[in-house]
Amino acid sequence: MTSTSTNATLDAGLMASLRGLDRDGRLLFTTRVLRMFGYGFLAVVLVLYLAALGLDPLTIGAILTLTLVGDTIISLWLTTSADRIGRRRVLVAGSLLMVGAGVLFAVTSWVPLLILAATIGVISPTGNEVGPFLAVEQAALSQATPDARRTPTFAWYNLAGYVATAFGALAAGFLSQGLLAAGFAAVDAYRAIVIGYAIVGLLMAIVFERVSPAVEAPHAASPDDGVRRRLGLGRSRGVVARLSALFSIDAFGGGFIPQSLMAYWFHLRFGVEPAILGGIFFGANLLAAVSSLSASRIASRIGLVNTMVFTHLPSNLLLILVPLMPNLPLAITVLLLRFSLSQMDVPTRQSYVMSVVEPDERSAAAGVTGIARTTGAALSPIISAPLVANNALTALPFFLAGGLKILYDVLLYRAFRSGRAPDERAGRGEA
Repeated sequence: MTSTSTNATLDAGLMASLRGLDRDGRLLFTTRVLRMFGYGFLAVVLVLYLAALGLDPLTIGAILTLTLVGDTIISLWLTTSADRIGRRRVLVAGSLLMVGAGVLFAVTSWVPLLILAATIGVISPTGNEVGPFLAVEQAALSQATPDARRTPTFAWYNLAGYVATAFGALAAGFLSQGLLAAGFAAVDAYRAIVIGYAIVGLLMAIVFERVSPAVEAPHAASPDDGVRRRLGLGRSRGVVARLSALFSIDAFGGGFIPQSLMAYWFHLRFGVEPAILGGIFFGANLLAAVSSLSASRIASRIGLVNTMVFTHLPSNLLLILVPLMPNLPLAITVLLLRFSLSQMDVPTRQSYVMSVVEPDERSAAAGVTGIARTTGAALSPIISAPLVANNALTALPFFLAGGLKILYDVLLYRAFRSGRAPDERAGRGEA
């Protein structure tokens, strides 16, 4: 088969995976768009808002860390119980936790109450997925999607999210800048964004209520041991444990410079205003969106694990270079180059996890690996927020993030390079 015909086949497969979505699939794509818009909307101004409230960098870092710790604990319970108590119920509950966290962040500057909201609510300081949503949606989409179309479906799913995050960041930047120009105090301008985040959570709850019972997990055999009862995992425990350990290293590195702190760094280093920050992360997330579709094509040629590693390594080198740039245009250029590669591992990672675990353990596997990522990311901001605010150490979070993520790439390749996912082997006629 020629390269041209192969590319045409891959493109046709991408389009077929999108056209083949049923009503529930379209609703889940809608909630993904709403949620990621909200995450991008909030991430650009979250640290600026907390700073405008008068909080010091150490307190801000603690709040960001506790936000992710709380997301981890709640998500672990919800995702590993989703197939038992109902996926739709879990998704609605997570949406209402977004509403509660947004409202509490908007109405108070009292640190204990902010910490409470951060711990029990769902807030994304990274601009990326937190809470129970991703794991449950992945399991539902995998259930309704043939194995051969899983990676392209996840590519579209991630593209929808990145585009939504991009527009959320752009909207937050222009809205807050407009309010500042109209004479609003900074804290009030940023508070409007926080209120908007709560409204997004409410809209999500309404859409999730319309999803049909067909997304619920099929009834499986009774749990066979204590671990399975607690975590919903049986034969897949080993591979999930190894992947979770690796994913936590990657997320721990990424947690040193999430989008909210990166926006704060640009503001401190170059004096960038909210509207420009919104534009920067609009472009960054659009590039991430395009790269998620490219990942499906690359994975079909070199495999899921190779795609995860060989696209991730150069993006992490670019991350290390961002603070070394002498001026704003160069720093933005390197950041955008980084985003054009950095998210190619996401749909391939999601597809790989769904492929190597038992079908009736997919919700739990996605949940446990997702929790591992959230846990890793939760530990870093309390360290990195004071570093970003320190002129002598402001570049260190970038170096730590890039270095740890490169370590993850090397360890992942060593651990999983020898085998393909089952559906990859089937597609190549392997035994």
